[in-house]
Amino acid sequence: MNNETEDSTLYKVVVNHEEQYSIWPDYKDIPAGWLAIGFSGPKAACLAKIEELWTDMRPLSLRKKMEG
Repeated sequence: MNNETEDSTLYKVVVNHEEQYSIWPDYKDIPAGWLAIGFSGPKAACLAKIEELWTDMRPLSLRKKMEG
C-alpha cells in the first residue's frame, strides 16, 4: 500500500441512543447524540470492535417494539 494513501487517522468507536455504532476521528469532537464507548485505534481495529459488539443491526426502538 502506498504510504501517501494509507489512513493513519486514529478513530474512536461511538454509539447513539438507538445502540447503533460508528467510528469518529479521534481529533474531532463527537457529534451530539453520540457517546464514545472507550475504544480507539486504527480504522480496522475500530471496525472489528464494532463487528464484535453490534450483533443485531436493528435500532433499539425496533427491537423493543418487536419484543413487546
